[in-house]
Formats: sequence, C-alpha cells, structure tokens
Amino acid sequence: MRNISDIIEKHLKSILQESPEGTIEIQRNDLADKFSCVPSQINYVISTRFTLEKGYLVESKRGGGGYIRIRRVELPGPASLHTHLRHTIGNEMGQTAAEGLIYQLEESRFLTRREAALMKAAISREVLMVKLPYRDQIRAQMMKAMLISLLG
Repeated sequence: MRNISDIIEKHLKSILQESPEGTIEIQRNDLADKFSCVPSQINYVISTRFTLEKGYLVESKRGGGGYIRIRRVELPGPASLHTHLRHTIGNEMGQTAAEGLIYQLEESRFLTRREAALMKAAISREVLMVKLPYRDQIRAQMMKAMLISLLG
C-alpha cells in the first residue's frame, strides 16, 4: 500500500498535468480534509516533493484567503537543453541538486527510469568518497559526461 504522501503527490501531479497553464492553486486545509490528514502533511509533501530542483516553483499566501500555488517549470526544448544543462550543472554540483535534475529529466522523459537510477547510483556521496569540494566537482563532471552521452 502506498503511503499518504505518495497519494497526495500523485493527486497534485495529476491535476497539474490537466492544467493548461501548468499551474494549480490549492487550499491546504481543503486538501487535508480530502485526504483525512493533518495540514502539516500537505506542507511536508509540497516542501519535499515539489522543489525547484525537481522542476517546481511553489508560492504560498497565508491567512484566511491563503493558497498554495504550484507551477511546473518546463525544461527547454532539445535544441537548447545542452546549454541549459551546462549552466545548471556548472563546475560543482551537490547531490541534492544532481538528484533533482535527474528527477526533472526523468519526469520530462529525457531519461528512462533505468538511466535515472544508474545516474543516481553513480553520483551518490557513498560512491564518490572524496572530501568536499572535490566530490561536488567530480559529480558535476560526471553529470555532464553522462548527460552528453545520453542526450547527445
């Protein structure tokens, strides 16, 4: 059985996909009522699964008429993807940022699930057992090499 966070994430992604603008506005309390959970569970899902690294912009307004707005940030088309990736990766890249980029590329179907899993394994801190900042520099070089190979 999937946990409540997975179910909420799937629901939000499905309504995002149906949105012509790629943006949704939700009421945290309404969503909590719908899934019979506490509002902090909604905050947890949004803050961990809808991050900028994963390709989402989140805005919130507190108060009586408050809302949470989630917008999907689309990757550029194949022609300018290499430039975007070079700029995004840079000379150093932390594990969280690298995993977020891999997630975004998989969600956009530039990578298969298997390719994404292999990349995540290769760039993990458990594999790259060198001290910072060298680890982030090696990770950036590996990300560039793997993506050029896969997307070239």
